[in-house]
Amino acid sequence: MQPEAVSVSNLEKRFGRFTAVDRISFAVAQGEIFGFLGPNGAGKSTTIRMLCGIITPSGGSGHVAGCDLFTQSEKIKQAIGYMSQKFSLYGNLSVCENLRFFSSAYGLSGSRQQEQMQRALDEFDLAPMADTTSIDLPLGHKQRLAMACALMHEPEILFLDEPTSGVDPLARREFWSRINTLAEQHVTIMVTTHFMEEAEYCDRLAIMAAGEILSLGTPTEVKAAARSEQTPDPSMEDAFIALIESQDAPARAAS
Repeated sequence: MQPEAVSVSNLEKRFGRFTAVDRISFAVAQGEIFGFLGPNGAGKSTTIRMLCGIITPSGGSGHVAGCDLFTQSEKIKQAIGYMSQKFSLYGNLSVCENLRFFSSAYGLSGSRQQEQMQRALDEFDLAPMADTTSIDLPLGHKQRLAMACALMHEPEILFLDEPTSGVDPLARREFWSRINTLAEQHVTIMVTTHFMEEAEYCDRLAIMAAGEILSLGTPTEVKAAARSEQTPDPSMEDAFIALIESQDAPARAAS
């Protein structure tokens, strides 16, 4: 049994009267690829931002990399890598300048910093574009650079928030190949997505809607729960639609 990299219990986030994340509970093992699948507004990104220490939860409890979500957010930030759904690097800086900035932010300096920058340029095939201004990179290369920056300090947990949104299928496949390699190296991956096929790549996933977890399990388990006479061999999309419709049913009945 692998140790837990992330664990939360009754985690919630409220913005005034609006509840973005509603008392969710789950645990993620070290080296696991764990996905959050759901429509826009489901609470996926808010959950990720709480786990990264970017925003403080409104209630519940949780630990990331052995650190408490409420009292040790700065320690969490040093233990993790984070790649947001929008290109969050500095567009007016070159590839090398971004790598240098983010490696410094993670406390790297001297020969160690130079080694990690060179490793990133080589592993992500960015060396030919080292002096290119980041805003001028093709989208797939921007994605590579963002991931390279998130991995500069070799974090034990990597958070990816809609990382393949807008990229072509070939770049998406390459990206997931990198994710699988990291997981084989015992890096824990937590990823949000709205692509059904990407959910199949996860070891386990949580389907979210309206701030709640509607289903939690392996892709096979999630699909099996949606099996019916009408749909004897459900796809992930079938399972997703069935869960969303069951969640919406009480509201429709009350209207």
